[in-house]
Order: sequence, then C-alpha cells, then structure tokens
Amino acid sequence: MYLKACGVLVLAAMFGQAVATDANHASTPQRIPDSYAEAAKLIDIGHGRHLNLRCSGSGTQTVLLEAGALADSSTWFKVQPLLATHVHVCAYDRAGFGFSSEGPLPRDLDADVSDLHALIQHAGLATPLVMAGHSLGSNIVRQYASRYPAEVSAMVLLDPPAQDIGRFAPGWQKDEDTLSVQRFAFLRQCAAAAEKHALPSTDKDLSQCLGEADPNASAKVNAANLALMSKPAYWHTVLSVLQNNAAVFKPPVSKQETHGSTPLIVLSAANTYADALPRDRKGLEEAKARTQAQIVATSSGGALVHVADSSHDIEIDQPEAVAKAVVRAIGEAQRTSKIP
Repeated sequence: MYLKACGVLVLAAMFGQAVATDANHASTPQRIPDSYAEAAKLIDIGHGRHLNLRCSGSGTQTVLLEAGALADSSTWFKVQPLLATHVHVCAYDRAGFGFSSEGPLPRDLDADVSDLHALIQHAGLATPLVMAGHSLGSNIVRQYASRYPAEVSAMVLLDPPAQDIGRFAPGWQKDEDTLSVQRFAFLRQCAAAAEKHALPSTDKDLSQCLGEADPNASAKVNAANLALMSKPAYWHTVLSVLQNNAAVFKPPVSKQETHGSTPLIVLSAANTYADALPRDRKGLEEAKARTQAQIVATSSGGALVHVADSSHDIEIDQPEAVAKAVVRAIGEAQRTSKIP
C-alpha cells in the first residue's frame, strides 16, 4: 500500500507539471489531429460487426473514455494525450458513429453496455478499468458499473445530464416534447436522403443535415466526418439514440442504483444552461443539481467537483480538469483496493 500511495503521489505530481505546461500554451489553438480522419484499430465484436478503438499510452492501469450521445472518440482529442503520458487510455466509437459498424436497433443503454462489454473482452483490455463518461456517456458508464462491478475500479462522470426535468422546468419539458416531433421528422428526411445517396445536398432543407464544418478539426478530418455522416447508418443511429433519450432522462435517478464504495467523481460544469431561456434556467439548474447529487450519493466514495469556465463539454473547455479528476480517481481506487 505504501508503494501504491507513493506511485499515486508521483503520478499526481507529473500531471501537475503537464497541466502547468498546457496552461502556458493556452493561446495555441488545439485541433483534432488528422489521425482521426481514419480508423485506429477495428475490433471484431462478433456477428460481423467492428468497433473502432483508439488506445495510447502504457501502464498497468487502463482508462476507458465514453463519449456523449452523438459524439465519437474525437471528442477526447484534448484529454487523451494528457492521460496517455502516464497511463494506458482508450476511447472508442460507439456503433453507428465514427468508423464503427452500425448496431442493431434500438440503440439504448442496454445495447451500448453490451457492445462495450464485448469490446473490452475482444480487445483484451485489462480490468478493472477506470471509466470516464461525458453526458449520456455517464449513464452508459454507470449502467456498465452496475452490471459488471468487478470490471470498474472508479468512475469520472462529466456533467451528467439532468433527469426528471419536467418536475423542475415544466415549461422547458413541454417545449422540448413539441420540438422533438419536428426534430424527428427532420432526421427522418436526412435518413431518407442518405439511403438514396443524396447527401451532401444542395437542397435548402437537406443541406442542413450535415451542418457546418467543425472549427476544431482540419479539412481532412472534416472531409472524413462529412463522408461518415452521409451514410444511412449514422442517421439510423442518431434517430434511435435521441428517441431512447426520453426513457433515460425523463425519470429521476433510480433509488435502486448503488455503486458501493467505488470512487465516483462527478464534474459539474458551470455554464451548462448559459443559453437557456431566463424562465427555464433556474429549474434546469435545480434539476441538474438534484440529479448530480443523487448520482454522487450512489457511492460512499462519491464526490462532486464544480468546474468553472466550462460549458457542458468539459472535455473540450477544461481538459486539464478531467485529467486531474481521473488521476484522483486512480489514486482513490488504489488506496481502497484490497489487493496488497
């Protein structure tokens, strides 16, 4: 235990130096590397399907990064290099996103957890893992930890979305339900166009399907993303994920959810609802605070950390805060381990 504790202190000190170095270069634009314009390693998970896995760094501890609802492994382009200097860290594209195969529908939490378990097994990732999940990814991580507790030594959850919002912001929920009908109709149009190989399109409405180029990405990465988003698999997945979000977020955090003493750190963004209507903001903030407090309470090793100057996308705005939280989680997992 003494040697482990020393190792944690050294690791924390090294990360402190890395974060300080990054801070000195904060004015330098950071862009998604061109390596994200192609698959890293396609892992066969059976049934003719593959998931794209990006691993870097080395060490006995593996950290698994789980992206948000419609994101892929590129969302971790700032965080992964910080961690890879000292640990083995992996991010992946969920089914239907990035370079991964389309998965069977519906794309709900059960499907994502099953895929993740297959990926970990077939890729030979060393468990127990430290898992970090952003947004919907935090729900996937929590469900994975509930189903396979022996495979997860600690969790870092980036701004878990508010649940049971209708109770706190009924006006927002009513508007969201109305907008969802329009949103799904538009997404079905995009899917139909993709099935006809009609994307990209010069049509006024269909031209909105692919949106604008990512300012954080190079021309090469944006071209690859455009090609991937022009495929039917992407739109089928987006539709299914968003349709299932209601089942995930409308109810409160389950009272039955428990993670024992597993270290669990929730990073709460300061500006999640900065763009919300003034009439809704207070209720949305209350719903988020309630949700995140309930999640923290699912473990006796739970902790809430507020992250200043960050939107919901903490991994983009404050990657150093994520790296520090992961290092803390690793240390807490090692200190509470029963392994001599």
